[in-house]
Amino acid sequence: MISLNLPKSALIVLKGLTVSGPMSPKDISEKTKLAPRTVSFALRRLLGWRLCRKVPNLSDMRQPLYLANREMARDLLRKYGMDGSMRTAPAGFAYRH
Repeated sequence: MISLNLPKSALIVLKGLTVSGPMSPKDISEKTKLAPRTVSFALRRLLGWRLCRKVPNLSDMRQPLYLANREMARDLLRKYGMDGSMRTAPAGFAYRH
């Protein structure tokens, strides 16, 4: 099991990426209602722990997308009681079908 000390904002961003798939920082900020600076900080922490990765956004190369490492994310979110069977979207998120 992963043992990290992540801020709540990083956990919110991680759950959003796990549930909704790849998103740009702007999309994450809009959906979570977190400030852009908070999202940037959370993404830096998640990248540092390899809980997510940055991928090119082929429709707009100026805004990269971030993709969760789903296996590690599930373990971590379960540890913090935020897994919600991974079927419950966090506030502000809608499932993409």
